[in-house]
Amino acid sequence: MKDLIEIARLAGVEILRIYDEDDFGVEFKADESPITLADKAANEIIVAELTKRFTGIPILSEESRILDYETRKTWSECFIVDPIDGTKEFIKRNGEFTVNIAHLKEGKLVNGVIYAPASNQLYFTDSGKAYRQIDGVTLELPCVQTDKFTVVVSNSHINEPTQNIIEELKTKHQDITIKRVGSSLKMCMIAEGSADYYPRLGPTSEWDTAAAQSILEHCGCEMLEWESGEPLIYNKENILNPHFKVQRLNE
Repeated sequence: MKDLIEIARLAGVEILRIYDEDDFGVEFKADESPITLADKAANEIIVAELTKRFTGIPILSEESRILDYETRKTWSECFIVDPIDGTKEFIKRNGEFTVNIAHLKEGKLVNGVIYAPASNQLYFTDSGKAYRQIDGVTLELPCVQTDKFTVVVSNSHINEPTQNIIEELKTKHQDITIKRVGSSLKMCMIAEGSADYYPRLGPTSEWDTAAAQSILEHCGCEMLEWESGEPLIYNKENILNPHFKVQRLNE
């Protein structure tokens, strides 16, 4: 994990350099999602470092060309990368964006790292456990506990089905808190214990969730498909995720 953490931090340095600039060079991709100079620069660093340190392991990254499934299905392992998860939050300058790197092997998420450069928060797995590191202090997850039943939802992607779920939860929990948070930090909050539930009834891709799912599964939480109740799977023919929910076990 040391290498993955170092790579995430290296990308974070370049992301913050561009974050201090006046012009992010914002463009829009075919799906109308934004991409900035920071996304591109972070991707170059991550891909170059992974390629150098882990020879022969392919990379599935949001900002690189996605190979056809006939090629990808032969991979026994790969890295799944989102150079900046929460580009909209980056553009808003609210600090709620992350670098996500996950290692998938034989269909299983073996490790994940999530780094939030603006707040210097790091979440990672190591030797079967998950941890949070802030300002050099490392704690095993979960490391805090909510006073109220806390639901996290997206800053930028909340929709009517999600609102309906929130209203339904309010009938089940008399004391409930709703927090709007960007990027995979929502899932990190559940992993650390500062939130209890995250319903996602909107589009996401594998790189949005892989690192977070690895961390969650290493600390007694789960990320499940909304309909089937099964864990999300990765390096699929279609890299879009189904709707899902994140929760602590037995919630």
